[in-house]
Amino acid sequence: MHKYKLIYCAAALLFLIGFGFLSSVSAGEPVVWEMSSRAELLKGEAHGVSVTDNGVLTLAPRFNQLLNTEQPYVWSTAIDAAGNVYLGTGHDGKIFRVTTDGKGTLLYKASELDVTALAVGNDGALYAGTSPDGKVYRVTPDGKAEVYFDPNDKYIWSLAILRDGSLAVGTGDNGKLYRVRAAGAKPESSLLINTNQTHVMSLAVNQQGDLIAGTDPGGLVLRISADGKAFGLYDASLREIHALAPAPDGSIYALGLSESASINRSATPGAAAPPADASAVVTTITAMTAVDETGGVAQPQTPQPVRSRSDLSNARSAVFHILADGSSDVVWSSTSITGFSLVAARGGVLIGTSDKGRIYSVTNDGRDTLLVQSTEGQISSLLARGPEIFAASSNQGKLFQAGIPVVEEGSYESPVRDAKLVASWGRIWWRGTGPIELQTRSGNSERPDRTWSDWSAAYKDSSGSQIVSPKARFIQWRAVLRATVGVAPALDDVSVAYLPRNVAPEILSITTLPPGVAL
Repeated sequence: MHKYKLIYCAAALLFLIGFGFLSSVSAGEPVVWEMSSRAELLKGEAHGVSVTDNGVLTLAPRFNQLLNTEQPYVWSTAIDAAGNVYLGTGHDGKIFRVTTDGKGTLLYKASELDVTALAVGNDGALYAGTSPDGKVYRVTPDGKAEVYFDPNDKYIWSLAILRDGSLAVGTGDNGKLYRVRAAGAKPESSLLINTNQTHVMSLAVNQQGDLIAGTDPGGLVLRISADGKAFGLYDASLREIHALAPAPDGSIYALGLSESASINRSATPGAAAPPADASAVVTTITAMTAVDETGGVAQPQTPQPVRSRSDLSNARSAVFHILADGSSDVVWSSTSITGFSLVAARGGVLIGTSDKGRIYSVTNDGRDTLLVQSTEGQISSLLARGPEIFAASSNQGKLFQAGIPVVEEGSYESPVRDAKLVASWGRIWWRGTGPIELQTRSGNSERPDRTWSDWSAAYKDSSGSQIVSPKARFIQWRAVLRATVGVAPALDDVSVAYLPRNVAPEILSITTLPPGVAL
């Protein structure tokens, strides 16, 4: 009897296969890969292209290299009244000066490894803090230097010039903050406050003349009075207040880093934070639509939940906006991006990251745009001079200048698409305005290399063109945007159709049914 049941079940299985009930398992279905979400676009590579808060690709501001220091890191920057920019580097303790005409020269070389803080005094002299076991040097415009302050602290993290001309010095490992009024002042008589923190990572002076300090590991933003009294402006849930940026309206922006971001950044200069996946605050997801061979459209994937920027439970870094009246807002946060520098901008703030050396523009209501992506691994410092923005990078240590005019041509390379199986490519089409061309390439390795095909000839018809790249498992597209008179190109979305290879079904098991149970 059991033998007959087994024969019956096998016959039933063959019946189902023959009539196509298992075709959904075995047959490759046409797929449309649509890229229109900002979160997905941020995973690609932008060269002269910005990604707006609603996921549109546009031409980016000009981003010109002014100086290559040939040092691995630029740890600190300052700008004087004449517009000269100063760069403190590591690991050779060199200080460079870049004049307003863009020419850079070596100003001074300290005996310590890293120049971790810079500030320009009211008299035009440059103050430079070095680490480890460092000192504060006073450097004159002709490159002559003298030791100005020599505390016993291991690190000198931050410097600021107070309204009376004295120098504020933030240190670690003991979290002491000094106010130095003259060369050779003793640390004991210059101590302004012991913060009971490990590090005073950042200092700034706001429009009211108040000294603001950011600490680690408590994540405190403190206002320090002239007599050394600390008042807590903000207590962040993140470990470290890495940077502060005062705004013209009296408010201040504070960049906070989480435990993991702070540790990976390293307590001592010498290793930049590792690049993180560039998926900022999620607003939408890539739409992946499967189309069956009769033209029916399957249901798209369920959208991922939107994360509030105020949700810091898994945040890697965040920017807090502390208003002049004491209230505060979270204007930006990310679970994957490590912010490293910031500067106040009109209506918001610019954030430099260790994510592909990118600069984000964030408005006070939380709308953020990927403004520009550099060629280096990290934007370690940002400065503003009127409408001009200066960005210092690490890995390699360079100085860039961002201007208001946009570039005339930019390109964007999409993340690689995995079809899971070798696929036949269909058509590519897009929505946008202005002169836009697309190209594709394909290969069978996860990352593009010499085994991939070359970039195809340009596709110029936005309504659709047949993809000419060879059959493969992986595909990537590239968009080229060009400016013309009166037309600013903008790319809204791109769609790629493909058919994965048909794979025969694999029977892993056969189950017999009890007597009397029918299919």
